[in-house]
Amino acid sequence: MTRTSIASTLRPIALALAIASGAAVLQACAPILLGGAAMGVGGMAVTDRRSVGIQVEDQNIELKAGSRISEKFGDAVHVNVNAYNRKLLLSGEVPNENAKAEIERLVGSIENLRSVVNDLAVAPASSLTTRANDSVLTGKVKATLIDAKDLFSNAFRVNTDRGNVYLMGIVTEREGKRASQLVSTIPGILKVVAVFDYISEGELQGLSKAEAERQQARANAAPVPQ
Repeated sequence: MTRTSIASTLRPIALALAIASGAAVLQACAPILLGGAAMGVGGMAVTDRRSVGIQVEDQNIELKAGSRISEKFGDAVHVNVNAYNRKLLLSGEVPNENAKAEIERLVGSIENLRSVVNDLAVAPASSLTTRANDSVLTGKVKATLIDAKDLFSNAFRVNTDRGNVYLMGIVTEREGKRASQLVSTIPGILKVVAVFDYISEGELQGLSKAEAERQQARANAAPVPQ
């Protein structure tokens, strides 16, 4: 997660990358944090269960939400905005209930947005120590999902606020329950909040088949080495 205010050898690598990213984020420490928007189109995962068009829409939703909140509240709030499949998650801290409601109203009219999940806390802004710990927890969650042989880690978006882990994604009920259960066992996590869009096992098979066909098409189109 980038901030504008933001088993095997795979586990230490994933954890180290997440911690390093969090450290860089904390240096800038402005009040609005964007989820995937700062990656740009080039950073999109080809294995994402969202279409490229939806990924672009999610980035635009995050950018517009961050801009509207920043223009209205400046550094009076600390808000994370994460959009996935046109669903917007708001987390972080605000000074009062009026600010919480006003932020939801501001972002609610963004074009192509399906729904808003408002989990903003009325509390003082979290400390740098808390945010650093959140980055470490996010790394541990991602490493745990990578280690799980029965889950596809790229299907999940992970965000952590004050020890609360938010899981977003397009998943089956089996995948959602399994991921939530695994994450809940990680020391230091206070709560796991599932913000999933559920699909059937049949729909998952269809998505997997379509992705395999796309990968085969890309392989066939690749130039043959001379």
